[in-house]
Amino acid sequence: MIDTLTEAIQLLMRLDVILMISAGMVLGMLVGALPGFTTVMAMAIVLPISFFLEPILGIPFLIGVYKGGIFGGSIPAILVNIPGTGASVATTLDGPAMARKGQSRKALEMALVASAVGDFLSSFGTSLVIGVIAAIALLIGPPEISAILILSLLIIVVSSSGSFLKGMIMLLIGMFLATVGQDPVGAMVRFDFGFHPLQAGIDLLPLIIGLFAIPEILLAIEHRRANVVDPAHAKAQGERLKWSEIMQCRRTILRSTAIGGVIGMIPGVGQVVAAFMGYSAAKGASSHPETFGKGEIEGIAAPEAANNAVNGPTMVPLLTLGIPGDNITAILLGAFVAQGLRPGPQMFQEQGVLVYAILLSMLIACVLLLVIGYILTPVFARVVSINKAYLVPLMLLFAVGGTYVYRSNPMDLYFMIGFGVFGYAARKLHFDVTPLVMGFILTPPLEYALAQSALLSRGDLFGYLITSRPITVVVLILTPLLIFWIANRQRRQARAIK
Repeated sequence: MIDTLTEAIQLLMRLDVILMISAGMVLGMLVGALPGFTTVMAMAIVLPISFFLEPILGIPFLIGVYKGGIFGGSIPAILVNIPGTGASVATTLDGPAMARKGQSRKALEMALVASAVGDFLSSFGTSLVIGVIAAIALLIGPPEISAILILSLLIIVVSSSGSFLKGMIMLLIGMFLATVGQDPVGAMVRFDFGFHPLQAGIDLLPLIIGLFAIPEILLAIEHRRANVVDPAHAKAQGERLKWSEIMQCRRTILRSTAIGGVIGMIPGVGQVVAAFMGYSAAKGASSHPETFGKGEIEGIAAPEAANNAVNGPTMVPLLTLGIPGDNITAILLGAFVAQGLRPGPQMFQEQGVLVYAILLSMLIACVLLLVIGYILTPVFARVVSINKAYLVPLMLLFAVGGTYVYRSNPMDLYFMIGFGVFGYAARKLHFDVTPLVMGFILTPPLEYALAQSALLSRGDLFGYLITSRPITVVVLILTPLLIFWIANRQRRQARAIK
């Protein structure tokens, strides 16, 4: 273990690694600071860049975009009451109120400190426990993997925005798209409808860029005038954050970090829920709850620590089981697959040095977030006032170019456009595309695991599970109970937010 960590540290101690993380972070902050552009869109567009880099450069680059984007979303949330990302919605409860008091610089710096500390502590905890979880994962077989994948898909459906029915429809569409082409067991071609390009199946990259980036670009064009911000409001002003104020918020930051860390390990829940839970917990524990919503500095620290603390633990299901917990880790999974890596417990045995180097790069990214954020936050505060319509042609160029250069296959462009139009229509009809993407990614391993389970059972699947696979039975029994608990909790959370 010590040898693995030593080699991982040596792998990371390169100037180009630090520069790529920094470049990703600056890009992420830029996109996060632009109201209406999301971290998911930024990662989808720059994903192809990672394909042409070594894994130790490409994946930390995307991690930099991820972390920078989540923090960057807090800048417009505080300055102009427009959350740059969904994760920063809770920050609008106290951020704009502090800005109106002339304390926008202090609010931005508290958001930065809480984000960096929450993210660092949760990423450090992830690095400590993920090896143990991977070792446990190695002990499970195809039946347990099947049960866990089914549970994960249902959690993603019930955790998606919109109704359960809409989420289930999108999941089934994604599962069907994943079955197009050769099946993973018998290599039989299916659902190609006599159309030759479909025989090789649908690639993940045009699907991700089409569903995540193109709708954002179309919506940016559609609302180009509504998001123009008065430059007079787009600046950091007032006193700087004091050390005593950081210490005043330390318990709030630690509490929110714990909340975000737990939520991050649950597939499909994500930063938004963590931020509101962190905010509610801080308000409940405060001796002066009446000040929350009126420019309370703990009201900034709580959601920012919680939503950034989600970042590290989302890597646990991805790296140990190959299950992406949300749409951002789904994009990261695409980067791993394109690099010839398949996340899962075996990767810890076969690529242990690389896995721990990526985990440690998350800690480096947190330190860089603090430094780069401190220097560049005033600059990105000005970015808030840029009319995003001016950047749309550049984003479109990256989306088209990135899709094509990966395989130089013109069909990928048609698929990207098709999925883009579909994603735009889904957004208009309030369908969340996340279950579709998860269904597309997780169906092949689920199909393979189910086929292996059927072979192991020798025709008596029920008896085999009862007598030989008690963990599978327990997971299957707990699945409906857990789904009901999550759905019920989300309903209560939604009512609390309203």
